[in-house]
Amino acid sequence: MLARVGANRSAGSALPIVQLVIAVVVSYAIAYYLFGHLTPVTAATVTLSSLGFVRDARPLRVLETAIGVTLGITLSEVILLVAGQGIWQLALAVIITLFAARFFSPAPGFAIIAASQSALVAILPVVASGPFTRSVDGLIGGVVALLLTALVPRDARRVAHADAKRMLGTFSRILERLVEELRRGDESDIGSVLDLARSTQPLMDQWRVSLDSAIGIAKISPFLRRRLPELERQNVLLGGVDLALRDLRVVTRRLLVVMRDGRPRNELADLLNGLVSAVNLLGQSLDDPLVLPLVRQNLILVAVRLDPGMLFPGSTVAEGSVVMELRPLVMDLLTATGLTPDEARAALPAL
Repeated sequence: MLARVGANRSAGSALPIVQLVIAVVVSYAIAYYLFGHLTPVTAATVTLSSLGFVRDARPLRVLETAIGVTLGITLSEVILLVAGQGIWQLALAVIITLFAARFFSPAPGFAIIAASQSALVAILPVVASGPFTRSVDGLIGGVVALLLTALVPRDARRVAHADAKRMLGTFSRILERLVEELRRGDESDIGSVLDLARSTQPLMDQWRVSLDSAIGIAKISPFLRRRLPELERQNVLLGGVDLALRDLRVVTRRLLVVMRDGRPRNELADLLNGLVSAVNLLGQSLDDPLVLPLVRQNLILVAVRLDPGMLFPGSTVAEGSVVMELRPLVMDLLTATGLTPDEARAALPAL
């Protein structure tokens, strides 16, 4: 089992590995053959640090990392030039780099990468090719990393697509669980469904990071620019689903209170069952945008019923409040299909 997981992980990293190998070789070759630097260690290490295996492969992140490590190298070289090489110079280089990196970026990893490069320069023997040679190597590594992001891009679109499928599948599963619990009545366990709904934020964050990365790469890559319209549609989808997921947590909390009396709520279960179909179709729309009108039709069929007075005449305030809280959820799902907020709102019955 572990071997299979490891093999799948390695296979999934094939393109990043190819990108990293090409970037390291190109950086080294430019520094060695074009600039005459005999030991361009930092050209290779800056390239590796800038690209890495991280999910977020946005050009801006690659650029920020390259700037950070080059900053660390340059500060260390300045200290080396002014104060020479030694223990206290090493400490000074690292501490200045850490403070500078924390000033420029809130990301802890940014400071550690910059400080590691700074320490490397302070420890390694002084290069014969003169001061700031390693700073030039760092710039070479950063530029090559950025160019390779555009010319040999990672297909972050596939990662974003998989993350979107996973998030929508989880959304649908929460709705299905709520339908089951609402029909069960006194044996219902809404609390476990609420725990599931609360645990979904990391999935949403992963989807957002991978999609931002895919859009960033597509904007600068001549090979992936044609994917931008598809990615922009997915970005609209993400925005609506993110809001709808927050609404779903509110609805689930309300149902936890409503179901304390142990009575089944088949009318509410029917409403949510309609949303299950719509969310499943929303997942299909990732592969086929022509499905979106059918998603809207399913959502509108639910939306027109969201009138507490019509659905539960003479009902308790608790049941009516659930219907009221379903209204923004359905509205946000409609915006996920590409409708404007005003168009989505128009689908709801007036109160």
